[in-house]
Amino acid sequence: MRTDKIALLTDSCADIPVEVARKNHIYVVPFTITFEEGSYQDGVDIFPDDVYRRQPNEVIKTSLPSGAVIEDTLHKIKEDGYEKVIAIMLSSGLSGGYQIVRMLGEEEEALEVAVFDSMSGSLGEGAMVLTVARWIEEGRTWETMLACIPRMMKQVYPYFSVDTLEYLKRGGRIGKITAMAGTALGIKPILAFDPVSGELTSTHKVRGRQAAMKKLVQVVVSKLEPNKRYNIMWAHGGTPEEGARIAEMLREAAPNFQQEFSGQIDCTLASYVGPRLIGAAVQVLDDDM
Repeated sequence: MRTDKIALLTDSCADIPVEVARKNHIYVVPFTITFEEGSYQDGVDIFPDDVYRRQPNEVIKTSLPSGAVIEDTLHKIKEDGYEKVIAIMLSSGLSGGYQIVRMLGEEEEALEVAVFDSMSGSLGEGAMVLTVARWIEEGRTWETMLACIPRMMKQVYPYFSVDTLEYLKRGGRIGKITAMAGTALGIKPILAFDPVSGELTSTHKVRGRQAAMKKLVQVVVSKLEPNKRYNIMWAHGGTPEEGARIAEMLREAAPNFQQEFSGQIDCTLASYVGPRLIGAAVQVLDDDM
């Protein structure tokens, strides 16, 4: 039974499909994507294919969800009858969204807002949000969820591979030497979120796209623990056929999963990494999850 007084908030980088967010009563604040002629809201009036189409010829800038949008969303949550909010936001290693939601949440006198830094994004962030959505639906108490969330967040393991390092190099998301070596030798890095800094980091390097897909699944599955339940997740950046292949490989390598989630990389992360990203993740579940 849903506890209607607890709301769930996240940002567009959680890559939760609109229909899934709506079904689970998840409030989403969009990041801002800026082109030469104007700005747009991620997932509202601009979508990943728009980014990929314009990316080769334009410098795309991203910025935090605006304070006004966050405030309006918190006011909407209050108007909808909620008294408490759990917010799970994109890694602070990539964005200041966590800090601004926390600051504005503290100013909301009529709402109690608990804000968590996911130290992750995309599949990882989305899995955390959907887990809490299920807990709310089950009627778990506020105190129980706040106690469980930090441990739950540490057991989600997303990994990604990009087709080119050009866009990461442009944005300064990985070291220049690594970027130059990758360009010269056709190296495909496997990327993850650093658990300490929350920044994107290269964990493995392989040569060739097929080798990258194989390594991606191998690394993700290595995070599973004996006798523990788990969920699997996958995503793509404008390459649905490869996303489907990653899904097949994950199901074959880890067939006893509880649930499977999928999504398309949002405009914000697409601006960082460029087209043809593929991602896979597992979420290890304790008995109380």
